[in-house]
Amino acid sequence: MSNLWNRFSQHFLRHSQLGISIDISRMRFGDDFFAQMEPLAQRAFTDMQQLEAGDIVNPDEKRMVGHYWLRAPQLAPTPELRTEIEQTNAVIKDFVGAVHSGGRFSDVLVIGIGGSALGPQFISDALGTDDDKLRLHFFDNTDPAGMDRVLTTLAHRLDHTCVVVISKSGGTPETRNGMVEAEAAFKKAGFNFPDHAVAVTGVGSALDKLAEKNNWIARFPMWDWVGGRTSVMSAVGLVPLWLQGCDMDSLLAGAAAMDIWTRENTTLKNPAMLLALMWHLAGSGRGEKDMVVLPYKDRLCLFSKYLQQLVMESLGKEKDLDGNVVNQGIAVYGNKGSTDQHAYVQQLRDGVHNFFATFIEVREGRKGASIEVEPGFTSADFLQGFLRGTRAALYDGGRGSITVSIPEVTAFQVGALIALYERAVGFYASLVNINAYHQPGVEAGKKAAASVLALQQKVRAALSATPRTAADIAGNLGEDPEAVFHALTHLSANGAAKAKSGATPAEDAFAVG
Repeated sequence: MSNLWNRFSQHFLRHSQLGISIDISRMRFGDDFFAQMEPLAQRAFTDMQQLEAGDIVNPDEKRMVGHYWLRAPQLAPTPELRTEIEQTNAVIKDFVGAVHSGGRFSDVLVIGIGGSALGPQFISDALGTDDDKLRLHFFDNTDPAGMDRVLTTLAHRLDHTCVVVISKSGGTPETRNGMVEAEAAFKKAGFNFPDHAVAVTGVGSALDKLAEKNNWIARFPMWDWVGGRTSVMSAVGLVPLWLQGCDMDSLLAGAAAMDIWTRENTTLKNPAMLLALMWHLAGSGRGEKDMVVLPYKDRLCLFSKYLQQLVMESLGKEKDLDGNVVNQGIAVYGNKGSTDQHAYVQQLRDGVHNFFATFIEVREGRKGASIEVEPGFTSADFLQGFLRGTRAALYDGGRGSITVSIPEVTAFQVGALIALYERAVGFYASLVNINAYHQPGVEAGKKAAASVLALQQKVRAALSATPRTAADIAGNLGEDPEAVFHALTHLSANGAAKAKSGATPAEDAFAVG
């Protein structure tokens, strides 16, 4: 036990002013690990300094990467960028102030996908209270039933709902579909959609032009040097979350404070570098083990979902910066403690050893006094006991873990937590020599989806009153029978075709609906 105590004392890093700590003592690194990794760590520090200075570090897209400037505009590489950030934030605040004082809106419908939804969703859930100025709702998918569910909630408040449409290009299909669905709902209810609509988009994009042409109530910029997964501290998050009533000034301040700490170029004193190095250790620099994120706080339940995109979209890359095929990445999953102890912690403790755990601890149980649920113990005592007990059980079973602790869930601490992981992702990318700031796999998926939709149009046009098999229709179109079969199945499920089932898919017959 004394060896563990000594290891903890040596590898427990904390910041007394921020109240944040990171404990890597339960990761199984050897005495020579940090010395071996020091050259790579120092290279990563240099890469990050160049990034923050405004170098083109996203070579594929020939872009700077500037999400760190969003919480410290004075660090932007040009006076013009600094002014643009500061002026945008001031205009957003003025707009939000006018909305709040006007009293017209009670709800906000946020329409976005990926980082344009995940970041605001996480922060909204983490910081929201019954005293919020406006209630937030989300279209974060192109699922019509999901949109109907949200619209049903808003049915009697639609006239008092502000709609924030978020899309950098203005052409993202899921977001555009959500906008069209929302506009149709407003029209059906007899309301003029532009009187409720706000655009957060790239200057000159299709959405920007549409909003300007139709006289939407406001437009705010998205910059090409801010990626979607790191955009929550830009207008993407500031507009809806300030409307909700979240203290985004404190969130920005927390991120800025963490940025200062994580600019420390002494490896063992930099919490983001320690995270990146532990990820490298756990997966042998190849992502060989999954990252299980276990926040022991209900308000941080969506943090693991937020980290899925931040980590997996940033690090899941086929090629490195030299063009070599490396198939990098770290899979992330998680829910919350102690719920997970009654779900998949059984496998973590006794099953396949293909993961490392990250515990997110919040030291404060609740505001104010707590009752004793058992003599001498509060609910918070049990939560702490489950966290520490699970950590110990995993270690005894040979499974490594990291513990990140914050004093309480506030806007400042949430901002710091986000900034910690943003920097860790950047460092890890440098350690394994990949571009963390593009997403070619996402673009490939969009192109494939477009091909599927184009095929569906061809298949629909080829239907006739005479039932025919997928192979027959595919033969006439020169297309793959299976792809045609799936298109026909979708059309028949949604009333655009009639299907007659056979013994096998090859014998199913389809006619015009």
